[in-house]
Amino acid sequence: MQIPWWGYVILAGLSWGTYVPIIFFGGSELGGKPAARLAAIMCVGVAYLVLAIVIPGLLFLMKAQQWEDVKLTSNGLVFASIAGVMGAVGAICVVFASKEAMGAGSAEYTAEKEALVAKRDAAPEAEKEAIAAQIATLDKEKETYLTKYRILIAPLIFSIAPIVNTLLSSLWDPKPGKWANFEWNSPPPLFWVGILLVAVGTGLVLYSKEQAEQERKKKHQAAHAAPAAPPAAKA
Repeated sequence: MQIPWWGYVILAGLSWGTYVPIIFFGGSELGGKPAARLAAIMCVGVAYLVLAIVIPGLLFLMKAQQWEDVKLTSNGLVFASIAGVMGAVGAICVVFASKEAMGAGSAEYTAEKEALVAKRDAAPEAEKEAIAAQIATLDKEKETYLTKYRILIAPLIFSIAPIVNTLLSSLWDPKPGKWANFEWNSPPPLFWVGILLVAVGTGLVLYSKEQAEQERKKKHQAAHAAPAAPPAAKA
């Protein structure tokens, strides 16, 4: 069965769109620490070895593709390798972005807990129990703090990438055998509209996420609030 061009586009979008959450889960299953996430990148490298070297090699050996059509020029080899480096750098940056995002969430959690502990220690005895309940609720929400910013990584990456792609394509116009050819070709007005829509869309994602987080906190606190004392019985 022959797949049409748009079928491959859909498959590429599905692949790249699922990459971030899948590699993060894989790194978590390998231990969750930065070293474990780098091990996940090594697994990506093994997958690249199979998919990008073994399979094309077999296609050439089986004459499904003709090696004679390949021109081993220095520019071709250098820039194709640079593309591989950029792909690997992006994958590694996803790992470190996840690490730093969890660190930021952890720091926020720690700061809030320290503030509540200090407030409890300085509060009158009658208020200590209520503040202790807030601390207990905060402890139950620790995991939410750790993932608070990580969920934003993929939307931001896939908002930045198409803008950079278009800007680079508008500025860099390489010719056969001549890579250092730069000429600004102004994108059409729809490009700038697209940038605005990306900015608005990203802002809405961030705002909606924060709003949902606040609502979830309110519901969680209400569900774990101490029950009111029953009214005193009349004599």
